[in-house]
Parts: sequence; structure tokens; C-alpha cells
Amino acid sequence: MVIQTKKWAAVLAGLVLWLHAGLTYSIEIKSDAPTQYTVKKNDTLWDIAGMFLDKPWLWPELWRNNTQIINPHLIYPGNVLVLRFVDGQPTLEMASKKNRVTLTPDTERTVKSLKPINLLPWSAISPYIQQHEILAPDRYDNLPHLLGNKNAAMLFVDEDLVMSRRNDRATDQYRVIRKQSTITDLDGNTLGVQVHHIADATMVEENAEGEWLVKIAGSNVEAKRGDKLLGSQPNTGADMTLAAASTTQRAFIVGSLHQHELLGKHDIVIVDLGAADVKAGTVMGIYQQGPAIIDGKEPEYSNESNALLSAFDSGSTVEQPALKVGELVIFSTFTKASYGIITRASEMVRSGNIVAQP
Repeated sequence: MVIQTKKWAAVLAGLVLWLHAGLTYSIEIKSDAPTQYTVKKNDTLWDIAGMFLDKPWLWPELWRNNTQIINPHLIYPGNVLVLRFVDGQPTLEMASKKNRVTLTPDTERTVKSLKPINLLPWSAISPYIQQHEILAPDRYDNLPHLLGNKNAAMLFVDEDLVMSRRNDRATDQYRVIRKQSTITDLDGNTLGVQVHHIADATMVEENAEGEWLVKIAGSNVEAKRGDKLLGSQPNTGADMTLAAASTTQRAFIVGSLHQHELLGKHDIVIVDLGAADVKAGTVMGIYQQGPAIIDGKEPEYSNESNALLSAFDSGSTVEQPALKVGELVIFSTFTKASYGIITRASEMVRSGNIVAQP
């Protein structure tokens, strides 16, 4: 019998990934790791960790024997990282360049402050992240929407005054959003509504009969009738602390930010784990499992048209292993789904790939 449901796929994934579940990670330094590295302005913590480790999420473990380091996630441009081996165990030490000191007229000493480097390349992806999020369907349905204006226009741009249906007022500042897609899991269950930030809007007048008058501003594209008003703040892509996924955290990639079929490094994917199941900073391995093989008179894949008949023709079913093809970091969670950024991919990533302990 051909097994197709997500539930049983998750069980199979657990069987082929059982080796990962029982592992405790040990620190292995890459053969080409530098013995010394000076942190540069546009470096990311993930990229630097990748210079030393095949498993960058184990970065804090390199500092475990160094009591002078309070927070291994705070690394600054100009810091000099030195790799040493103590009793055969690798450890990192930091030899920081001196901060610039200036003297004020009243002889106080002030130190020029630097910002720590980012964990992930937010500068490259934040313009996309801040424009998208996933809302629960009932929340999306209950948002107020644009109705029209005095000129009977169908499209609205900056400075236009537009009537909107009113709901409970929480703020005067809103984002105009538009539905991009409905997110579903592999079984077709709805996980949420992905929305796109179109423009900003400010409420300028409240009508007692149940409408608002809002002014459009900051348009990315023209707003239109039916677009919704959302009062919450957008994602900012704040940094987080890395931690490997647990043995119980297994799920699937169910889509991508821009609905591409083939995905690679730094692409944003949607995972069917919600805020109750995973948190920002969780590192997950990406695994690809080929279709089951029906070993009958002629071997066939289970997704071929006549494979079901072959399964009853005294053939046995061979399940393929799930092979690792990359890694991702969860950076934003919603009610039933999360966004993750692909940080490593040895081949193209696709919807349906398994995500689990790295």
C-alpha cells in the first residue's frame, strides 16, 4: 500500500533520522579553519562560525573553556579570534583591538562604541521579511478593509483619503496589506494567510456610522479596494541565540516567501511548525527523501500512475533514506507556521523536504 499522508511521512522520517536523535554533538574543527581571524564590518556570526565548524550552530561550544567570554554571540568588528587547542580540545580566544579613546574638554574618557556583527545577513533579507507575514485566517478575515474614495477611484496612492470599514480601534497607524497566498500543509490543512505590505495608512477621521477615513502614505505599490488594514508592527529580523532542533522537532517545508519551486542559500522558506512548536534561533537540518520504490516485476516509484497495482502484485515496498541537503535557521514564528532562512544547501531545496535535528 502506498503511504502518502503527512502523518505517516513524519513517522518514516523519524525512522530514517534516528541516528541523529541519539547523537550528542562533539566539536570538530574544519581542516582548513584559520588559526586567527580579524572580524570585519560586514561579517555575520554564522559565516564566521562556518570558517571554523561544519556545524556553525555549535559556535558557543568553542568558547566553553574561556571564562573571559561572557556572551559568544557578541562579536565586534576589529575583534581578533584566535583558535587554540588545550589538552586536545579546541577553544577560541579573543584578542580585541583597542577601542578608540577621545578626551573631552572636561577630561572625561569616552570610548567609541561599535555594534556587534549580526548573526544572519539581515541587511540583505530584511526588506523582504518586513513586507510579509502569516496571519491566522480568522484574524485576517476580521480586519477592516478599504472601501473607496470621493473620486470613485479603484487604486489609491500617497496622500489619498480613503474610506474604510471600521473595527475595534487600537491605534491610529496601520499597514495596508494584501493577501498573497493561503499557506497549507502537505495534507491540505490551512496554516495561515500570507500577506504582503502594500502601504501605510493613518486614520484621520472616525465616522459614528462605522467607517474610518484614512490617509495613504509610504506606498510600495498602489493600494486597491478590499485591501486590509493591520495595526501591528512588522517583523524586524531581530537577532537571536542559536540552538539545534530537538529530537521531537520534525516538520516539512511547505512553501517559500516568493513561491519559488527551487530554493537555495538565503532563500526564505515556510515550515509547518507554529510558535508553540519552535522558537526563533532554532537550527534545523533539511533532508530530502525520495519516493518509496515498489519492488515488483519491474521496480517502480510509488508516485507512478500504476504503482498502486504493482504494490498488490507480490511486490515489496522499499523506503528511501532521508539524505541531508542543507540547513536553515527559524527566525520568525506565527500561529501554525514559521519562516526560516536557508543557511546552507548542497543541492536545490524544495517544498516537501523534511526539516529535523541538524
